[in-house]
Amino acid sequence: MTALNPTAEFTLPQRHRTNRKGAVRWLISHALRHWPLWIVMIVGAFSNAALAAAIPVLIGQAFDGILAQPPQMTILLRSALLILISQLLRSILQLGRNFSAELVGQRTERDIRDELYVSLLGKSMTFHSLQPVGDTMARATNDVREINLMFNPGVNLVVGSAGFLIMPLLAAPRYNPALMLVPALYILFYIFALAQYLHELQPITRQVRGSFGDMNSRLAEAIDGIETVKGAAQEEAEVSRFGGKARRFRDAFVHQGDVEARFLPLLLLGLANAFGFVHAVFLYRQGHLAIGDIVAYMGLLQLLGFPTFVSLFAYSQVSSGVSAARRILELINSKTNLDENVTGITKVMEGNVEFEGVSFSYGDENPALQEISFSVAPGQTVAIVGQTGSGKTSLAKLINRTYDVSAGRVLVDGVDVRDWHLESLRQQISIIEQDIFLFSRSVADNIAFGRPDASRAEIEAAARAAQAHEFILGFTDGYDTVIGERGVTLSGGQRQRLALARAFLTDPHILILDDSTSAIDSATEDKIQRAIDAAARGRTTFIITHRLSQIRWADLVIVLRKGRIDAIGNHEELLQTSEAYQRIFAE
Repeated sequence: MTALNPTAEFTLPQRHRTNRKGAVRWLISHALRHWPLWIVMIVGAFSNAALAAAIPVLIGQAFDGILAQPPQMTILLRSALLILISQLLRSILQLGRNFSAELVGQRTERDIRDELYVSLLGKSMTFHSLQPVGDTMARATNDVREINLMFNPGVNLVVGSAGFLIMPLLAAPRYNPALMLVPALYILFYIFALAQYLHELQPITRQVRGSFGDMNSRLAEAIDGIETVKGAAQEEAEVSRFGGKARRFRDAFVHQGDVEARFLPLLLLGLANAFGFVHAVFLYRQGHLAIGDIVAYMGLLQLLGFPTFVSLFAYSQVSSGVSAARRILELINSKTNLDENVTGITKVMEGNVEFEGVSFSYGDENPALQEISFSVAPGQTVAIVGQTGSGKTSLAKLINRTYDVSAGRVLVDGVDVRDWHLESLRQQISIIEQDIFLFSRSVADNIAFGRPDASRAEIEAAARAAQAHEFILGFTDGYDTVIGERGVTLSGGQRQRLALARAFLTDPHILILDDSTSAIDSATEDKIQRAIDAAARGRTTFIITHRLSQIRWADLVIVLRKGRIDAIGNHEELLQTSEAYQRIFAE
C-alpha cells in the first residue's frame, strides 16, 4: 500500500492506487477497479444493440413471408416468436447492464469521497485558510455526485449508443453491401460533429461547475456570518450579492443549453434516413432488394436515432463529470507545506521549548513574526502579551506546527518540531483557542474528542477541574446533552470551560491558552484560575492574555510589538523596564 499523499499532515494507507496525473486518468484508475462490472455492462450494451437490430431483420422477413404468393404464415409466426424470445433475453441483459453501471457509479462516488475527505484532513491550515469553505463543500458534494452521474447514465448510455451506431453498418451487407454507404457516412460525420460539440462544451461545463462553487461559497459565508448580517441589517445587500452569483451560474447553464440545442447529429439523422431510403428504393428498382429488405434496412437506420438523441444528454453529462473531476483533483493535488513525517521523533515530551531566530508570514504577506528568540524550561508558565495584531496567536501556533516557520527553528526538547512525528507532537500539545469550536455531539463526546477512549469518570473529573461539572448537570440530559453546531446553544463561558475540560482530559505536556478565559465572568474567573494553576503544574504552559491576574504568576512574560519581541522578563521586571508593557496595563 502507498501513502495517500506523501506531503500531508495526516495520511492513511491508500486502499487503492489512483493515477493523479490528469482528470481522465484519475477517473479511469478508479473505474478499472470495478472491471468485472464493466464487462457485464459492455456485454449487456452490445447484446442489447444486437437484439434490437434483430427486430427490423425479423420484421423484414415477416413482410417477405406475407407478400409471398401464397403468403407463408409460418415465417410470420416464426418471426413473431423470435422477436418475443429475443426481447425477453434483451430485457434480462439490460437489467444486468444498468445494474452494473449503477454499481460502478455508486462505488466510484464512495471511493472518491473517501479519497477527497482524507486528502482534505491532510491539508495544512495555510491551505484551509485560503480555500473558501463553500467551494470546498460544493466540490465534495455536488461535484462528486456529478462523477456518479457521469458513469450512470452518462458513460452507460455512451457505451450503449456505440452498439446501436455500428449495428446498421454490420447488418446492412446481409441485404446488399452497397447499403453500408449511408451508415458509414453517418458514423463519419457523427464522430466529426461530436468532436466539435465536445470541444465547444468542455469549457462551458467547467464554467458551470466553477460558478456553482462560487455561488455555494457566497451562501456558506452569508450563513456562517448570519449574526453579523442581521446585526447590521444587511439582508438586502446579501441577497443582491447572492443574486449576482446565482445569475452567473444561470447564464453558464443557459449557455450550455444553447450549445446542446445546436447539436448537429440531429440534422444528420434526418439526412441519413432520407438518403438511406432513396438508396434502398434505387437498389429495389434495379432488382437487388426485396420489399422486406427495404423495411428491414429502414428499421436498422432507425437504430441510429438512439445514439443521436442520447448523445445530446450523455456526452454533456460526461463532459460535466470530467470538469467536476478536474475540480476535485485540483483540491487533492493542492500542495501543502506540511508533512506528517512518519519516521520522526515519537518520544514523551519533557516540555522544553526554544525559538531560534524565528520569522513567519502567511503566504506572500508581510511577516507576522520576525527574529523571535527565547527559551522556556520544562514546567515554566509563559505569558505572551501585546496589542492586537502583534503576532501572539501566530507564535503559539508554530509550536504544534499548525504552521511552519518561514525562517529559523522552533525546538521542543531540543528537537526541531519538523523532525517530530506530527501526530506525536500534537497529541502532547493542547491549544485552547479564543474562538472555541464544539461539534454537534454530546457534551461528553466533545470533552473526550482528544481521547475517545476516556471513561465517563475521567470525563467528569476533567469537567470538574474546568469548573464545568455543575452547569453540565443542569442540562436535561447532563453529559449526554447534544449541543448545537459550534456550541451555539451554550454561553461563551460555558464553551470555554468545555474546551478547558477537553484539554485537561488529554493531559498534555505543553498547554497553550489563547485568551481562553476572555468570556468568563468575574465570579468564575477565580475558580478557572485555580484550575489553570493546577493544570499548569508539571507542564509547560503558554498563556496569551491581557488579564493581570494571569500574568502576575507567569515565570516569563514576552511582550510582542509588530511581530518582534519588545521586552522579555517577569512581571515585576517589565513593569520597571518596559514602556510597552506599562502601556498595555495603562490602557
